[in-house]
Amino acid sequence: MSESILTYTFTALRKKFLRIAMHILPDEDDAADALQDAFCRLWPRRDSIDSKAEAEALTTTTLRNICIDNMRKRRIATVPIDEEHDRCDESNNSEREERYNEVKKIIENGLTPQQKEIIELKEIEGYTIEEIARKLSSTESAVRMNLSRARKRIRECYRKEAGHEE
Repeated sequence: MSESILTYTFTALRKKFLRIAMHILPDEDDAADALQDAFCRLWPRRDSIDSKAEAEALTTTTLRNICIDNMRKRRIATVPIDEEHDRCDESNNSEREERYNEVKKIIENGLTPQQKEIIELKEIEGYTIEEIARKLSSTESAVRMNLSRARKRIRECYRKEAGHEE
């Protein structure tokens, strides 16, 4: 019975699933591959799927996660090297130093003491989230949340000060 539920859901809603995949992956062939991969991942679990709604939800979630994973792999693999950007000249150095000083000022004046410490441990000293959590006697999720908030605050303040508001 479960085998037919998964198969029916997959064939009946194939176009819908393909649209979902194409929304994330721009290439139709990649989207079709992701859809097939989702079906193959769910096939071993077919006996535990009890309804069409459950099959649809599982397929949608699995498909979405596969597409996102594919996009992440592409971003990592296709980072372009910009030789012009990497060249050092006097104007670039002074701009970089100016930006560094602005960000440093934001960190000093715009963050909580805990956020300052987490930013320093993570970005300057190179600690992992797990190491920071242990060092601060905190949880990893609390460290991640504070790091995220600190980075967001730095971005917002930098854009405001530099006149780059969006």
